[in-house]
This record gives sequence, C-alpha cells and structure tokens, in this order.
Amino acid sequence: MISNAVEDLRIAVLGLGEAGGAIAGDLVAAGARVRGYDPKVSAPPGVVDTGSEAEAAAGSDLVLSVNSASDAVDALRAGLAGASPDSLWADLNTASPALKRHLGEIAGDSGIDFVDVSLMATVPGRGLRTAMLASGPGSARYAGLLRPLGADVDVLDGPAGLAAERKLLRSVFYKGLAAAAVEALDAARAAGCEDWLREIIAEELTRADATTLDRLVEGSRRHAVRRTAEMKAAADMLGDLDVPPLIATASRDLLRRLSREERDE
Repeated sequence: MISNAVEDLRIAVLGLGEAGGAIAGDLVAAGARVRGYDPKVSAPPGVVDTGSEAEAAAGSDLVLSVNSASDAVDALRAGLAGASPDSLWADLNTASPALKRHLGEIAGDSGIDFVDVSLMATVPGRGLRTAMLASGPGSARYAGLLRPLGADVDVLDGPAGLAAERKLLRSVFYKGLAAAAVEALDAARAAGCEDWLREIIAEELTRADATTLDRLVEGSRRHAVRRTAEMKAAADMLGDLDVPPLIATASRDLLRRLSREERDE
C-alpha cells in the first residue's frame, strides 16, 4: 500500500534517457507524482511530459538532473526559473567535484538546497535501486525523500563534490583496469594469442585477495626502474602490432615517475 506521504511527493526528472527514464519509471511505480523533461526523449508511461526544465520543476519537492555533465549548468539555470524555495535540486550526473561545487553555489545563490549524487553502478536493471552516494547540504533530505521509495542512498558527511570525488577516485582504478584489459586483449588478438591471454587475465582476477593490492603497489615502487624498461618494450611491441599503446605508455610514464621518487628519497 502506498502511503499518503509518497503519493504527495512531487518529483521532476530532467533527462529521460537510459538512466533517467529507468529512475523515473521506478518513481512512478513507487507512487510518486513525476514530471519529466527531455528535448529528445518522450516521457515513459506514468510520467507527465513537459516542455521545459522550468515547467518540469514547477511545484516539485525534488528535481533530479540526470542529463550530462556538459548540460548540468544550463539545466540548473533553466530549471531554477520554475523551482520554488522549498525544492531540492539533486545533480546525478557524472561530473568533476569542482563542477558539483559550482552547481551547489548556483543553487545556493537562488535559495535552493542542493545535493551532489553519484550513481555507483550502472542504472539499467537497477533503476531507483542503483547504489547512490550523496553529499552536500541537501543530502540527508534527499535520502529521507527517496529511501521510502526503495532507493539505496548512502549519505556522506561533507560538502557537494565529495560524492563525485569518491566515485571518480574509484573510476580511476576500475575504468583504468578495464582499459588495460581491453588494450592487452587487442594486442593479443593482433599477435594471435587472445585466448591464451584471456585465460591469464581471468586467472589473475580470480586469484586476487586482500594482499593483491599491497603486492601491486609495493612491487611497482620497488621494481620501478626495471618495470619502466619493460613497459617501454611493451609499448614498442604494441606499436609494431598497430595497436595504439595508450595504457602501456601511461604505465611506463608512471613507473618512470616512481623510479625518480625512489632516487630522491
């Protein structure tokens, strides 16, 4: 049974693409009254389609900006024209901490509470239940509004930008790991041994445990000189295979920096 509090909750979703559309649909299913705006995508069933950010935000308790980092400032400025002082503006875009702080300043100058929200997993298949980190002055209120609807929100005690920082720090590792795997497999394919390398990568990932991180970090520092030469050779090999050595050269350069730091200590 849907409570009166949920039925009275008015939420605007700006950006109705893959992520925004899924979240908006789940909000409707949870019983909230949802208005949406996207210049390129029609609203999903149950979402009231509007003609602008300001029209969608008008009368809303919560505005979710789920478009893109490049559109976040324009969407906020346009939406503020319809938002009331009681509205909470939540930016769910993947953006730099500096941009999130800037958005918070714009909202604050207009008397609107702001929350920086980072989606910590892919939204398709999870929708509103996608793990979220929230920071900024409106984070506790954001969690209070969406948790009863089934949202998975962790609140960080800190300013806007903190949630974005945590997500992007993780992305440096996780997306970097994925990029290294893609580049290595591309090279192995060109060398005719993709299946062999795929088995090795899968075995290393399967064997990883709590000691793996220390081994990787400490080994890189201890053997930085030798590994710099090794990754230079790897980058040269990828060039011979006509595979752009983007990750290999970045690894070479990082190891070179580590070797210099070791010499300076």
